[in-house]
Amino acid sequence: MSLVLTAAVLAGILANAVIAVADLARARFVLANSAEVGLPPGSVPWMAAPKIAGVLGLVAGLAGLAPVGLAAGIGLVLFYLGAVAAHLRAGVLHNIAFPLAFLALAVAAAARFLV
Repeated sequence: MSLVLTAAVLAGILANAVIAVADLARARFVLANSAEVGLPPGSVPWMAAPKIAGVLGLVAGLAGLAPVGLAAGIGLVLFYLGAVAAHLRAGVLHNIAFPLAFLALAVAAAARFLV
């Protein structure tokens, strides 16, 4: 089980790093999705900060600082719960699978550091 959870942490690191770069670059798909859920365009680059912090924390966790990895995993869980809530509030369900997938990776990452 630990191997599966570690793989989920690695996938979470990669996925969050990629989407953080897209946030910082103000990628068209990010701006479109953010507009659908009511997020102002100027706040999009700021959405990268918790993702980058999560990536760094998960890396630290894999490097032996399990409490930091756990904190990062929990932080990402909370962030993506907010993203799912924003999608539900706005009634944007056609792409809710993306924040749900990120949420699942965050839950698995947090679980990895509880073991």
